[in-house]
Amino acid sequence: MKTTRTYGNEPYNVVVIHGGPGAPGYMAPVARVLSRERGVIETIHRAATLDGQVGEILSPVRRYGKGPVTLVGHSWGAMLAYVFSAKYPKMVKRLIMVSSAVFETGYEEAIMKTRRARLGVDEISELGKLMKRLIDPWERDKNRIFTRLGEMTMKTDSVDLLLRKMEMPECDYDVFCSVWDDAEELRSSGELLGLATKIKCPVVAIHGDHDPHPVEGVREPLSRVLGDFRFIVLEKCGHYPWLEKYARDLFYGILRNEIL
Repeated sequence: MKTTRTYGNEPYNVVVIHGGPGAPGYMAPVARVLSRERGVIETIHRAATLDGQVGEILSPVRRYGKGPVTLVGHSWGAMLAYVFSAKYPKMVKRLIMVSSAVFETGYEEAIMKTRRARLGVDEISELGKLMKRLIDPWERDKNRIFTRLGEMTMKTDSVDLLLRKMEMPECDYDVFCSVWDDAEELRSSGELLGLATKIKCPVVAIHGDHDPHPVEGVREPLSRVLGDFRFIVLEKCGHYPWLEKYARDLFYGILRNEIL
């Protein structure tokens, strides 16, 4: 797979950034919809460090972008876009964070508790077995296991999906572990929130009310540190708003208004 894909026509002034880390390519449907009105860059991240993934945004923005761009990041990609906006503030005219990961520690147990409560007995058993296999140093099939966990969390993280299979190849568990270690160190030290002082563009966060990643884990910390910040909650919406039956149209309407 390429590390960058473009949609629509020049100028390419919108960049969509997938989450994971290690789950490349699934933002393609969003890129295609937005490309009806704007040229769009989709970044596909394979680097195993946070700095490396920042560089995977920088390179195509320099190559294809015509002036400052709007970043649309989802989940981990929202956090990555935030870091990029702090490192290269002159290159970003707007930051849109969709279903962002939380910005302070202490929410992990609540997220997993919510997910387990939305699974059946057999699924909870499968989840436990998969988690044990992931931490087994002799396990050779971790990418496939990680992909299966992603399929399970699509169910727990959603209300009513129009499509239940993501448009992406197999996930990369090693990339996930390596990059998330970098991100967790940045978050737990407080440096992540400290980067907000370097962000000069307007920031908009869009979050579903059914997302296991709690609203307060994003809205409250970012409200304290960002000057130009708005938070939009979508009702009957989980972690993937462009796939949600009840929220999809509203999500795209908001996204178009924020980009145009």
